[in-house]
Amino acid sequence: MTSAELERLVGIGKLKREPPSRREHEGLTDSGAARLADARNEELAPESRFDLAYGAAHSFALAALRWHGYRSDSRYLVFQALAHTLGTPSPTWRLLAKCHERRNRLEYEGVVEVDERLLTDLLVAAEDLLEAVRKLPIPGKSDD
Repeated sequence: MTSAELERLVGIGKLKREPPSRREHEGLTDSGAARLADARNEELAPESRFDLAYGAAHSFALAALRWHGYRSDSRYLVFQALAHTLGTPSPTWRLLAKCHERRNRLEYEGVVEVDERLLTDLLVAAEDLLEAVRKLPIPGKSDD
């Protein structure tokens, strides 16, 4: 399955075509689900929970992109593509873009800007992505 928007990104070198892999899809989904479960642990620091929830959301977004037969080296683009890979509404991928910016500031600058509302919204978005990714048919053979 392709879309004109994703193909345009291939044309400008932002995405690469690559056949989906069942092993990769399952690995990304399982890894994301484990991170999401850990992110729900309220005994962890908010920064840790945010990092885990962000990682989970990225795993699910990447699983959806890969399911469609594309790969990107850009985390940000993986979130933007959700409109075309899972039909994710723009407020959700915009939230994920905001979380991407916060994650980068936390990771690269040590700036902590994680509030409870953003964390809650990120957890909900990650849960929604997991549900949508689990509805996709598993691609390919189990040995690829």
